Amino acid sequence: MVAPAKKKVPPPPFKPEGLFASPEKRNVIVCLLIVVATLLVYNPVNRHPFVNYDDTGYVTDNLHVRQGLSWDGIVWAFTTTEQANWHPLTWISHEVDSSLFHLNPAGHHFVNLLIHALNAALLFLVLMWGTKRLGASLFVAMLFALHPINVESVAWIAERKNVLSTLFFLLALAQYGWYAAKPSVQRYLALVVLFAMSLMAKPMMVTFPFVLLLLDWWPLDRLKENTIGKLVLEKIPLLTLSIASSIITMIAQQAGGATRSTLQFSLGVRIENAIVAYAMYLWKMVWPTRLAPMYPYPVDGIPAWQVLVSLIVLLGISGFVFVFREKRYLLVGWLWFLGTLVPVIGLVQVGDQAMADRYAYVPLIGIFVMIAFSLADLACARNIGIAPRAIVIAGISLALCFATYRQLGYWSNNLYLWSHTLATTQNNFIAENNMGGALLLGSHAEEAHEHFLRASQINPHDPMSRSNLGAYAQEHGDLRQAVDEYETTIRETSDPALLASTYANLGGAYRDLGDDAKALESYTHALQLNPNQFNAYLGLGRLLEKEGKLEDAIANYSRSVAITPSESGYLRLGHALEQAGRRTEALAAYQEALKIDPDSAEAQSAVARLKP
Repeated sequence: MVAPAKKKVPPPPFKPEGLFASPEKRNVIVCLLIVVATLLVYNPVNRHPFVNYDDTGYVTDNLHVRQGLSWDGIVWAFTTTEQANWHPLTWISHEVDSSLFHLNPAGHHFVNLLIHALNAALLFLVLMWGTKRLGASLFVAMLFALHPINVESVAWIAERKNVLSTLFFLLALAQYGWYAAKPSVQRYLALVVLFAMSLMAKPMMVTFPFVLLLLDWWPLDRLKENTIGKLVLEKIPLLTLSIASSIITMIAQQAGGATRSTLQFSLGVRIENAIVAYAMYLWKMVWPTRLAPMYPYPVDGIPAWQVLVSLIVLLGISGFVFVFREKRYLLVGWLWFLGTLVPVIGLVQVGDQAMADRYAYVPLIGIFVMIAFSLADLACARNIGIAPRAIVIAGISLALCFATYRQLGYWSNNLYLWSHTLATTQNNFIAENNMGGALLLGSHAEEAHEHFLRASQINPHDPMSRSNLGAYAQEHGDLRQAVDEYETTIRETSDPALLASTYANLGGAYRDLGDDAKALESYTHALQLNPNQFNAYLGLGRLLEKEGKLEDAIANYSRSVAITPSESGYLRLGHALEQAGRRTEALAAYQEALKIDPDSAEAQSAVARLKP
């Protein structure tokens, strides 16, 4: 007898369980995916070296940072305006890195990368909490995480200030959403603290109070229950912090010689450049090629057609978002972009760049919002399913991954970085200087000299190229030419760091010329400008040793190698100690010189002579 066939029972309908059972768990999974994707794409950066563009001043040649985190280091961080900025939290973060990783660039790079990945996850959460729209919020976060225009902020260790400031900025936005849900004094104070921390990492976020007013309109929709006057009044303490930060920043930048006068860049030129820069940031967002760490002002001025086309683009987009203002994310995103760029758009010119990719790190979030939420609304209007939407997001993300991976390759060493910059920009005297510096590190002095000379031809008033030409002349025994170049450098700059190093080099040139009085005067100037100018101590030691003041010479040599260990410093210290009859200490100094340069014939001979 045949058994009756069992009736097929259809499977129960799928119900999300486990990790996806709640929005909170779903958000955690999405954040982890964002972080992992960012870390994977940017992983090559962990094998990159320091670059010879501000990484020296922020880490490798900075005595306070190299000594690691300490109470003295924290006090210094809060009181210094070195690098023409007041950003104590940035300095402290570098000090922590030095304590953990010393001068291993991998650790410093990984911290930058990790902060960027956290920023992308935070951006997703802020948008998700505010809009409750998963797909659009995720798309914005992925654009931010993977867009190659952000490579500069991540791959450049000196730009720790950018990613760190954005971390506190996004935390402050999240805190503001919490405060807006249930206002209280405690929640507002936490908001103030987070905003202050953002400013203490980098002062670019001074537009934060205005960003909050935009969020009050969308997505928080606080105008339903509050008047605009009340919302503005609520931001006054934050605005006060912005004003205070702006004043401190202007003082620091002027003291550091970073602010440019209207004689160098007239107001008209600055306005023209600002219009073109706004449009160029949009273009580089759409077509992210020919990216470089420094875009100089055009030597022959900005062509009128570029200004006109840029103005038409900006006015056209402004008109579009106004006409479709019922889609509030369009106007909010556009005003976010325009507003957050104001501090760095060049109306107050700091440095010589016309624009910089790193400046777009936060502003382009506004454009990403416009794109992502517009596409999401279009998909909904046309009943496009989840699968096609996911394919579009994945396709765009994959394309960005390839572009970012390629851009990261240019940061893999100094020669690649500056040769690429010279290939993608014109009349870039800063890139010429840095290319020369990179060649010097590889012992290609003659090739380096060509780049220094080209930099001085592009900008005859560039103090850095003059200083480099002076060093080349001094190295080749043309001491009078070296003195002329150094004195030109001193006339052309007010940057304390460059002045200090130039005075120290000038002292060396005068010493070799036999003018010890001028040498002493130059070394003294150098140490007044920078008490940690190591080669000024080295030069003073040589003058004192020449006068027979061995103990004073030893003290200066010791100070020099404590700041920056060098073969020449240890050799001079060993010689002075040997002259003073302190043979054991002299042997130790010569051995330190050998550690730095095992092929040093002088150190080898001295060790053999003194070794028992």
